[in-house]
Amino acid sequence: MTDALKRLSDEGVAIWLDDLSRKRITSGNLAELIDQSHVVGVTTNPSIFQKAISSGDGYEQQLADLAVRKVTVEEAIRMITTADVRDAADILRPVYDRTDGQDGRVSIEVDPRLAHSTAATVAEAKQLAWLVDRPNTLIKIPATKAGLPAITEVIGKGISVNVTLIFSLERYREVMDAYLAGLEKAKAAGLDLSLIHSVASFFVSRVDSEIDKRLDAVGTDEAKALKGKAALANARLAYEAYEEVFSSDRWNALEKHGANKQRPLWASTGVKDPAYKDTLYVADLVAPNTVNTMPEATLEATADHGEITGDTVRGTYDQARAELDAVAKLGISYDDVVQLLEDEGVEKFEASWNDLLKSTEAELQRLAPTEA
Repeated sequence: MTDALKRLSDEGVAIWLDDLSRKRITSGNLAELIDQSHVVGVTTNPSIFQKAISSGDGYEQQLADLAVRKVTVEEAIRMITTADVRDAADILRPVYDRTDGQDGRVSIEVDPRLAHSTAATVAEAKQLAWLVDRPNTLIKIPATKAGLPAITEVIGKGISVNVTLIFSLERYREVMDAYLAGLEKAKAAGLDLSLIHSVASFFVSRVDSEIDKRLDAVGTDEAKALKGKAALANARLAYEAYEEVFSSDRWNALEKHGANKQRPLWASTGVKDPAYKDTLYVADLVAPNTVNTMPEATLEATADHGEITGDTVRGTYDQARAELDAVAKLGISYDDVVQLLEDEGVEKFEASWNDLLKSTEAELQRLAPTEA
């Protein structure tokens, strides 16, 4: 084992685990990862919960109790998922206290079927914050067009947010703008800005998966030479945008009132192509004040053989622009790729949520007591 995870933390990268299950909580595994692997946060999404709850491990008693109460399947899922998030938040509370609220965070996502409704997303975010009732929760809101005003509204109410499913640089700037607008609303309402936190989840590996597929279709040597470069270039230019926005006059005015920067979070950091290093989206995205949320396999790979060589983001912006320009010159539309990925991202989470509804409903019916 190397000290790569410690070096990563020392470089200003917060290590979050992109997974949660009841077994991980009750077995002591999550506490162990915090103690031994520098994990300081947890992210969840509909796919993670669908996998965890469908496994049945640790959920049967609660499902049986819910079946006796004849709750709806939607209520059952919310009771189960918020219980896991609450317990994980309690385990991470010492980290939250130690870092003045920056880390020690657990994210829970609004129902993905609401992704295109601003009002419903805001109502769901408020409900989730109330249900979990822990200060170290982040409510995940997708960066859809309807999600942007919801982010502003929810931040304006003093609820901390993890903005998810960001693929494009333009949308990322809109997300940062929505966050600042939310802080301005919170300030106008007399709220304590120092208690509001946010991360912006910028997705990485899926960009390479889609663009690499299109580069293969082009088939030239020039196209093949660009494989595996677009995702890093995109993320690095996102960090450039972050540096710009969070050094602006608008930001400085909020910072004077105790506001916290919205940190970039690298999401989807598990490598999809076995031809690439399994630590690619960790070692090559090291920059201060970022979060990297990793599936356990990526966390273990980084611990075992990750090579952390310092900041690998700042100073790369010109090269990153050149690489994305080279992709565009081959006829691959950046705008088309990022819109497709956003649409697919929402659809995948919706599909996972629908699968979760079906499997939970089946379990509730199986466990329902027979009437005398």
